[in-house]
Amino acid sequence: MAEILKLIQDRQSTRGLFDPKRPVSEQDLMQILEAGRWAPTAHNMQNFEIILVDDKNVLKGIAEIKVPLSETFIRENYQQLSFSEEELLQKKVGVLAANYPAAIRKPGGKLDAAASEQRHQSRSRLIQSSSALLIVLYDPSKRAPASEGDFLGIMSLGCVMENMWLMAYSLGIGFHILSGFSDPTIEKQVAKLLNIPKNWHIAFSVRLGYPASPETHLRVRREINDFTHHNNFDSKGMD
Repeated sequence: MAEILKLIQDRQSTRGLFDPKRPVSEQDLMQILEAGRWAPTAHNMQNFEIILVDDKNVLKGIAEIKVPLSETFIRENYQQLSFSEEELLQKKVGVLAANYPAAIRKPGGKLDAAASEQRHQSRSRLIQSSSALLIVLYDPSKRAPASEGDFLGIMSLGCVMENMWLMAYSLGIGFHILSGFSDPTIEKQVAKLLNIPKNWHIAFSVRLGYPASPETHLRVRREINDFTHHNNFDSKGMD
């Protein structure tokens, strides 16, 4: 029990380059996929397909696709930033601004052409350094019974993500979510490259590999008494 909790507490996103000389073994990839296979899904729908991409030419093709940041993302992301570790520790939610390029640490919501190109080149290097990508797909026409907006189905995809993430972390393998490919315009380009049928959509993508250099991130969470209510909402905490 303690080992599982420690794994959950230590899990983190690997945002840097991976070591191209250390490919993830087929055995470890299979263990990560096995963990995803056993994720709980609503009504056991198993509402996902996964494309494993490890061909360097295909990775290069994906890396060349430009994924622009929307003004909405930049503005709303800014609201989640802390500009010092002290601020983050006090808030207990959000992320350090230092994790993001300087160009999107501003509230304005716009990137100039030079910053956009710099971001694209950086993202391209990250993808091409990866040992593999996992492209997780779902069919929005298949939903959990009486689940408006397929809320339960989307939760199920989150369970698949978490299972694979914890398994990867237990194996010492870096795991980095790429959410940009689910943008409809970008998704069409990826779908064409990977021959994804029209009824399947990209839920999220994952970079896998061994970190080229050690990474540590300050990770914060609210205390249990900050988000629990005992017997009724007016009774905050478990004390």
